Amino acid sequence: MQAISLSAGTLPFAAPAGWIPLSPEYDPWDPIRSAAAYGRHELTSVELTVTHLCNMRCEHCAVGDSLTTKEAPHLPLDLLFARLDEVERLETISMTGGEPTFSMDTVRDILVPVLKYARKRGVRTQLNSNVTMDYERYEMIAPYLDVMHISFNYTKAEDFHEVGFARTGRNVSSGMIAKMYERMIENARRLADGGLFVSAESMINYRTHGKIADIHRLIREMGCVRHEVHPMYPSSFASGLPAITRGQMAEAVETLLDVRDPDMWMLFGTLPFFACSEDESERRLVRRLREETNVTVRNDPDGRNRVNVNLFSGDVYVTDFASVPPFGNIRGEKLDDVFAKWRDHPMQMAVNCHCPSAGCCGPNLLVSEMYYKGIDFKARKAIV
Repeated sequence: MQAISLSAGTLPFAAPAGWIPLSPEYDPWDPIRSAAAYGRHELTSVELTVTHLCNMRCEHCAVGDSLTTKEAPHLPLDLLFARLDEVERLETISMTGGEPTFSMDTVRDILVPVLKYARKRGVRTQLNSNVTMDYERYEMIAPYLDVMHISFNYTKAEDFHEVGFARTGRNVSSGMIAKMYERMIENARRLADGGLFVSAESMINYRTHGKIADIHRLIREMGCVRHEVHPMYPSSFASGLPAITRGQMAEAVETLLDVRDPDMWMLFGTLPFFACSEDESERRLVRRLREETNVTVRNDPDGRNRVNVNLFSGDVYVTDFASVPPFGNIRGEKLDDVFAKWRDHPMQMAVNCHCPSAGCCGPNLLVSEMYYKGIDFKARKAIV
């Protein structure tokens, strides 16, 4: 595959000189790497929930039910850093919310110190943001950040209004929405122009599957280095949304492959299509995804090589896409120990397959429950 990278050190937000560029060949968030390196899944990635505040209420949000209007106190960062120090094979840290940049206190007191910790340790970082706040907040973060991950499911401001403010419970003027939409696009462009790796994620769902090509075009025009695409599975906050068929998902993926910018990294994730499928058309799509230049299919990190730490309660979760209670708490447990408990749990063992020939770790819990209930993927093999 062709490497996609930014010129290290030549732009203010570029990665340090000498760091391996993130590319289709090097994606440290993908659990297939740790499975291949260690012979089993190991904890290499930690996600931090740093806020429950957000200026939007996206209808597809996986954590919409947990959003609040008032922030609780964070746990001491010294405790977090001590627990991160104990993770033997830590490679990545992600920060999510809510909107992590909603409060300047969170930006200053949480995001920047965590990013500086990671940069000093040589750990790659990602921030999940809607980038709709004032640019100065992102300018504070960008020099220490590896990936700015944004959600982008729109072709115009009206889409942004319908998708992002569907569950606000209040009227938001179209004029204010239009300004936020333009600010989001402008912020993404400025960050990308400054050398930051900006990755835009789109959901394939009932709103987007027919206009995914136009969404891709806008993402390219924003200067994003990567377009990340996932099907939307109605769960939790989004459980009432209409579901589309696997056929519609496959059609949207095929459309993207037909019209995409070949120089942009296309990353697909949580697809319900596998090389061991009995459906020949799905196997053809899987083969095409493997053969296309600058296209990857990332295995789901949640519960494979990643845990989520709630920075308010200290609770440690293995996934935010399924109803799985916390497996431990950083107040009294090491993260590697919490992960080891999960790795041996019957729920994890049920989906713990690994097919080296296909570069596949099988379905996550949600995909397995929706489409493959009762199917033992460990007994299946990739069909050549």
